[in-house]
Amino acid sequence: MDFYFRNDRILLMKRIFLVLFLFLPFLVFAQGIVIPNPLTATSIEEVIEGIVDFLFYVALAVAPLMWIIAGLLLTFAAGDPKKVDTAKKIAFYTVIGFAIVMFAKGIISVLKDILGG
Repeated sequence: MDFYFRNDRILLMKRIFLVLFLFLPFLVFAQGIVIPNPLTATSIEEVIEGIVDFLFYVALAVAPLMWIIAGLLLTFAAGDPKKVDTAKKIAFYTVIGFAIVMFAKGIISVLKDILGG
């Protein structure tokens, strides 16, 4: 008979623990956590403009380096058509990439006007 009472007590303790576990956190009055925005942007437009600005400054640094690398490859190709072709591709893609980055702000402005932003 004692076995049945013991199981009832354990079941009652489990129920009390469950109720306390579920409803006691509502009584805790702690200070809320405010996570500061690491970005200075408040809209998606500002985020995109920030990314474009970052890419613009990176392109200003990388494009001349790629031109130098292409020139060195062309200089040291020694008539090897494969190396000359590689140097020409590097120079060509550097110009294309730099042009895309340079026109990115204009493209964003045009898209804003078209989409009504």
